[in-house]
Amino acid sequence: MEEILNFLKGLEANNNREWFEQNKEIYQKTKDQFLHITEVLINEIRDFDQHIPFHNPKDCMFRIFRDVRFSKDKRPYKTNYGSYITKGGRKDGNPGYYFHIQPGECFLAGGIYMPPPEKLKAIRQYIFDHTSEFLELLNDRDFKSNFFLYDEDKLKTAPKGFPKDFEHIDLLRYKSYAPFLNFNETRLLKNDIIDFVIAKFRLMAPFNEFLYEALDSVPGD
Repeated sequence: MEEILNFLKGLEANNNREWFEQNKEIYQKTKDQFLHITEVLINEIRDFDQHIPFHNPKDCMFRIFRDVRFSKDKRPYKTNYGSYITKGGRKDGNPGYYFHIQPGECFLAGGIYMPPPEKLKAIRQYIFDHTSEFLELLNDRDFKSNFFLYDEDKLKTAPKGFPKDFEHIDLLRYKSYAPFLNFNETRLLKNDIIDFVIAKFRLMAPFNEFLYEALDSVPGD
């Protein structure tokens, strides 16, 4: 992990093609290391999540190259390594498990981030119909002591189609249903980091299962 982190710190300080080309071998080495970590995570997650198949880790790891065509920020590279492990790989839009390494911004996440409208509506409807079950998940002692739900894009009012006087309307205002846990570089560099990540992902599994049940009602899924 230390070699990965050091490479990303160097890239953060020198986010340009010349430096990247000069350090291409280190990039390839650390990328391969992260792919191996992703493979280990896939195999471990399969023990407690029946939805996760055998994956090529390359289908789960995000590219380091940024698409700058329509961005004012023209830096060519991301300064993180991240893998999203889910039913169909990183792009399939199903609940999954995300591992992110970045200098000063390491975190784990689960659930589903920014689902399309039909999936988001299905999740909200399922929460509306199964509120007690969802609250039980959120209030589980281990879950509650580890995770927060991503809420930076949360609606300020009730979503369309749901009663504004619903007692738990706050639960329906999320645009993403994604528990996350930040951790520091000291935690990342400990020898048991993989065990730590797997233990947290295991705690996320019931939340992901709830979302899968919600998405069963989406046509075509």
